[in-house]
Amino acid sequence: MPPAKIMVIRHAEKPIDGKPLGLRTSGKADPESLTTRGWQRAGALARFLAPADGRLAHPALATPTAIVASRAEPGAGASRRPKQTVKPLAELLGLAIDLSFGKDEEPAMVASLLAREGVVLVSWVHEGIPPLVAALPGAPPVPAAWPEDRFDVVWVLDPAPASGWTLTQVPERLLAGDRDDGIAF
Repeated sequence: MPPAKIMVIRHAEKPIDGKPLGLRTSGKADPESLTTRGWQRAGALARFLAPADGRLAHPALATPTAIVASRAEPGAGASRRPKQTVKPLAELLGLAIDLSFGKDEEPAMVASLLAREGVVLVSWVHEGIPPLVAALPGAPPVPAAWPEDRFDVVWVLDPAPASGWTLTQVPERLLAGDRDDGIAF
């Protein structure tokens, strides 16, 4: 039985050309970590997807029962951002973050997702999100690329009544400057 819902987010804000700095939780500068704004988004996402009053901001959303993030590969370019983005939510919900799969392992990760039950949240690198969705059997149409400047949208995938999946794009609207629209096709 496939999951009841798969929600996919891009990791939160990152340094562009080294500015602003990425920071580890210790405060140490790190180009593979979230920026201050990214950490703000990560904290806001926790209550966006697990509100204290239980009322989610959009009917397509659900509180995750499992969280998957792309793992940081050893060496240069080892982005910690996908895990950092969902860490506050995972801690709030008492969930472990599954880091079994890395960038370019989307088909294997999707096979793993399809064996899960409940609501799964995936935090991934932007260039891997369209291929991730395309690997779903009966995948819905999605934009060909996730824009470099978009950190503020959730792709919600629900099983379709007959077969396949439907896509709903939910703008987060968590931080100043977040957009009110999804990603254009």
